[in-house]
Amino acid sequence: MNHYEQRLEHDEQDIRERTETVAALVKEALKNAVHALLTGNRTLANLTVLGDGEINREVRAIDRDCHHFIVRHLPSAGHLRMMSATIRSVIALERIGDYAVSIGRVAARLSAPPEQRLAAAVGAMAEESGEMLERAIQALLERNVEQAKAIMVMADQVERLRVGALDDLTAAQGQLPIADLFAMFVVFSMLERVSDQAKNLCEEAVFEATGQTKEKKVYRILFLDRENTGLAPMAEAIARANFPASGEYESAALTPAPEFDPEMVAFMSSRGIDLAGMAPRQYDKVPLELADYHIHAQRLARTADAVDRVARLSGSLFRRRTGRFPTPAPLVADDGAGPPDAGRAPGSVDVRSTGGGGGVAEA
Repeated sequence: MNHYEQRLEHDEQDIRERTETVAALVKEALKNAVHALLTGNRTLANLTVLGDGEINREVRAIDRDCHHFIVRHLPSAGHLRMMSATIRSVIALERIGDYAVSIGRVAARLSAPPEQRLAAAVGAMAEESGEMLERAIQALLERNVEQAKAIMVMADQVERLRVGALDDLTAAQGQLPIADLFAMFVVFSMLERVSDQAKNLCEEAVFEATGQTKEKKVYRILFLDRENTGLAPMAEAIARANFPASGEYESAALTPAPEFDPEMVAFMSSRGIDLAGMAPRQYDKVPLELADYHIHAQRLARTADAVDRVARLSGSLFRRRTGRFPTPAPLVADDGAGPPDAGRAPGSVDVRSTGGGGGVAEA
């Protein structure tokens, strides 16, 4: 091995060891934050918050070393992939450290440790997320592709635990101060995000070893209304026309009408969107299939109201197609808010993210 190869191997090993050090700090911070929360140990909670500075400094140092490595060695293939994966991986680790800080701050401010049911939910999520993180870090450091791919599916289990934890949180309403309820919601969200970042680490492990990147995310969106003649097919058509590469769009109804409302068809035609080839469709999804959809929108108002609201909310979307305005306004928002002149009418739309496993609300 010549001098250049020795220097390259030394620099690479140094970066890998520093990454392992950051990973150990992050795991310890998360463990301490959860322990502080469950035991009411405010001193440990505050120490966890203060310790985040060391993690941030190490992450910045690794980022600097990776860029120096690229400049010094002009790497290609595997060495270049390692630098790219490392830069992104330490960012994921830094974010997990931030989640530990958030949990630590909750532990320091909570009026009392969580009651038994919520504590059990926190423990279950922390154990599952922690195990996923541990194994993801191992797969990254060992460049173990098979292990990395196997770990990714664990995120679904963490999501299921979060759903159960939120049910427990809902049941605790009236028994806990409002501030504590919101604080526990933050804790459950942070623990779920730990699993998300662990999944990102697995994706980086696969990329470093094989060059394979994760598939582009395509959203599956399902719009529902009473007869599939009003806002749901309008929203589907608008989404297809304006954001064809961003998602797969469908609309349906429990009791679809024989044909679209002529009023709605005329309105869409006047805006340059042809509904030819579309027709009211029957809702036929089983609960398991709904896990594949990110958003469900429910629409129960009359078509006249739908036309009026979409005309106001989506005007800039249509204008964008003609090039008159550069930025589209959102079609709907979670709270039904739109542009200033579009108040919450009876024809508003409820849009919700299912996060993989949600259901459709009843009318």
